[in-house]
Amino acid sequence: MKIIKRSGQEVVFDKEKIASALRKANREVPERDRISEGALNAIVDVVAEECANLGRAPHVEEIQDMVENRLMASLCFPLARKYITYRYTRALVRKSNTTDAQILTLIECNNEEVKQENSNKNPTVNSVQRDYMAGEVSKDLTRRILLPEDIVAAHDQGLIHFHDADYFAQHMHNCDLVNLEDMLQNGTVISGTLIEKPHSFSTACNIATQIIAQVASNQYGGQSISLTHLAPFVDISRKKIRLEVAEELAAMGISDEEQINRIAEKRLLDEIKRGIQTIQYQVVTLLTTNGQAPFVTVFMYLNEARNEREKADLALIIEETLKQRIKGVKNESGVWITPAFPKLIYVLEPDNISEDQKYWYLTELAAKCTAKRMVPDYISEKKMLEFKVDKNGEGHCYTCMGCRSFLTPYVDENGKPKYYGRFNQGVVTINLVDVALSSGRDEAKFWEIFDDRLDLCYRALMQRHNRLLGTYSDAAPILWQYGALARLEKGETIDKLLFGGYSTISLGYAGLYECVKHMTGKSHTDEEAKPFALAVMKYMNDKCKEWKAKENIDFSLYGTPLESTTYKFSKCLQKRFGIIPGVTDKSYITNSYHVHVSEEIDAFTKLKFESEFQQLSPGGAISYVEVPNMQDNIPAVLSVMKFIYENIMYAELNTKSDYCQVCGYDGEIQVVTDEAGKLVWECPHCKNRDQAKMNVARRTCGYIGTQYWNQGRTQEIKDRVLHL
Repeated sequence: MKIIKRSGQEVVFDKEKIASALRKANREVPERDRISEGALNAIVDVVAEECANLGRAPHVEEIQDMVENRLMASLCFPLARKYITYRYTRALVRKSNTTDAQILTLIECNNEEVKQENSNKNPTVNSVQRDYMAGEVSKDLTRRILLPEDIVAAHDQGLIHFHDADYFAQHMHNCDLVNLEDMLQNGTVISGTLIEKPHSFSTACNIATQIIAQVASNQYGGQSISLTHLAPFVDISRKKIRLEVAEELAAMGISDEEQINRIAEKRLLDEIKRGIQTIQYQVVTLLTTNGQAPFVTVFMYLNEARNEREKADLALIIEETLKQRIKGVKNESGVWITPAFPKLIYVLEPDNISEDQKYWYLTELAAKCTAKRMVPDYISEKKMLEFKVDKNGEGHCYTCMGCRSFLTPYVDENGKPKYYGRFNQGVVTINLVDVALSSGRDEAKFWEIFDDRLDLCYRALMQRHNRLLGTYSDAAPILWQYGALARLEKGETIDKLLFGGYSTISLGYAGLYECVKHMTGKSHTDEEAKPFALAVMKYMNDKCKEWKAKENIDFSLYGTPLESTTYKFSKCLQKRFGIIPGVTDKSYITNSYHVHVSEEIDAFTKLKFESEFQQLSPGGAISYVEVPNMQDNIPAVLSVMKFIYENIMYAELNTKSDYCQVCGYDGEIQVVTDEAGKLVWECPHCKNRDQAKMNVARRTCGYIGTQYWNQGRTQEIKDRVLHL
């Protein structure tokens, strides 16, 4: 069994250290209050058993809590006081320097918590270590100086989660929709260099990748671009290539228009192929200033095109994008694998949803891509037009910002809808499970505690907003001055973009399933429990409306994509309330409104059920179905896609895409328990457990992870049941 030290390092559990600490405390109390060696060892044995029963590596603070509880339960009050005093004294010493130990373990790559914090960051790489080191300093400043003590305490206890505290000291925002159209059509500036409107599709793609990298280095969340903004450059290249071909053939005495068009179109397709290849390989190989590939989403929406010519050209781009993603990218051994980014989103719409439609072939290609590479994800134009209605009564279809964070409908001062160039200010998440457990299943008390916790979230969100207030556009010129989000003057603040709905700020939520389970004794999929679940969702939406009216800031409810936090929340719940079957007996809690991963439910019922909750999560939501290998069953994938179009706004299919570098196994790498009781990944063919010699890809938070996950998330992956 392993434990996690305060520095984050994972070490082998040694109960003798507990015994040694108790003996020291025992020697310091009066002789009449001392306990026998046998009684001391009995306490140690009970604590060791409690640790083993957790099913995960306990934190040293949890172990000390167990010791205190056991001493009190054994009526050893003088010894308990001495132990608590010693612990408090050591805590004061540590408080004088809160970062050195963590930074040293980062450099030596033995900080287990950080290693498993982000499944797309490799903590052995210098640039990642540098970002984590800066993050530790930033978190220290945030905790000691920038945030009120009660918000820090609530975060530490797992009542709420103040996201991305490692970036809070800087004036940085979360995620956005990049206005690529403005930057390409009107020019931009990158690193002090003027970039004018490109004169070919391939150049436009190259500039787009540079924009993606620059944007990623000036924010901490996801970003999205639309392929529609690249489509006009296809015809620019077409005309340019056609002139070149006509000149070449004229030099040979040939003036056949049909032949000119045929050759020009072939060369155009080659250019589209090169351009898309540039985007795919640049995004995969780029490292931003935080040491990872840009978290970028590529949006594919035919009806976004302005005319039929542009739509046809957009279809060429989408087709090539899907073909290249199906192929994948080569790993260091030359094997084609599934890349994590860019994330792809494909819109299901009237032109592509049935076999008799013009662009059905793209939908078939998307289905093959999903079966092989887990993307694209799917947005239903039909449902989104129903869900995203602006103040003029018009519905709109647009992409999320990264993995699932959606803007709310917005109409500018000219009465026109606007989405590209907008952004999210940040997220604070409420732990719904803790609200339920704190209430003792008393519903009146539940709503009272809920109110208090939501007020805490509101105040924490205002800290985020106020941190951005007064930020000068000079802090990130690519964002605020050169078109990615705005074209403000130098020296101008971004304040006007923080109010009136231009940007959003998100109240996240987690653990709706466990919350409802504790309060009603049933899953929220049960008809008797569902009304309570919907009431919880409505209450949070009402609070967002209340705050919006008060502050003129667009608060929106957001289905948080917990990654490492799902494990943190679980540990905090177990520490506060113990192991409660069906509620706190896992090393994770459920993301947002999702059906529990272990609940037996078919794909169509799950999607239909969760659609109702998506509508109540306007700041962000995504649903998924877990499926087996579907590469030989594309009709089944297409049937799910058609169901998505008719029933739910945004959904994805979780397939499997793994590779063992030791034996060449191409299938599903499995999660098993090793000799120390830790969950590890193992090749079912050769039993390889070396994570450096396998490629595992899983979708965990709306995007694909390709490194490895903490024990809580790994257990969640292991517990997933198939829905199809």
